[in-house]
Amino acid sequence: MADFLGMMKQAAQLQSKMKAMQDELEHVEVEGASGGGLVKVRMTAKMEVKAISIDPSLIKPDEREILEDLVVSALADARRKAEIAMQEKMQSLTGGLGLPPGLGLG
Repeated sequence: MADFLGMMKQAAQLQSKMKAMQDELEHVEVEGASGGGLVKVRMTAKMEVKAISIDPSLIKPDEREILEDLVVSALADARRKAEIAMQEKMQSLTGGLGLPPGLGLG
């Protein structure tokens, strides 16, 4: 019984550390660029898109903000769908292992 309690304590500590790391990732931002810097994407390390910038030379200037907003929405939609697919894949991989819920594996 002591071994089981020790394992549960270690699992709780691991879960706490994972939560802290995930919280930190929300504050880390990166910027990707393409087209020689004409298109830029800013997102958190948790893949939350914060901004899209498209150089006006690529589009009609009066439509730039609309296009930027549409790109952000499309990226967010794709990200949500990718996360759902990843969660389903993880559940199918770990479903038969008999792991207790809340270990941060799904």
